Amino acid sequence: MVDRRSFLRKSGQLGAGALAGGVIGLTRSEAAAQPQAAASAPLKKLKIMMKSAWGSDDPTRASFVFSHGLALADAGHDVQIFLTGEATNLMRKATVEAIKPIGWPPLSETMEKIVAKRIPVFS
Repeated sequence: MVDRRSFLRKSGQLGAGALAGGVIGLTRSEAAAQPQAAASAPLKKLKIMMKSAWGSDDPTRASFVFSHGLALADAGHDVQIFLTGEATNLMRKATVEAIKPIGWPPLSETMEKIVAKRIPVFS
């Protein structure tokens, strides 16, 4: 099974190789070699600030910022989460335990991982 980090790494390399091949006008063999060159180069660690205003009225959208922030942190990036408006209520323990997004793990499980990774959350 492929974990998130390797999936994100491979998908980014494939996209960069395809983009470079299309924009620069490389031949097929050169474009095919591009993802291999990107694999050997060190990946740049990004600093990402994610913002959300979705609150408990839409549990799935409210959990996106946390799930996506966790995936980016797992990929090795520096992530910060900034909550505004209704989303500030997500910092209450009772609210976090009540949010069960559709197709995603409960927000309480995601928040445990966010805390374990020490991802800063501002509200």
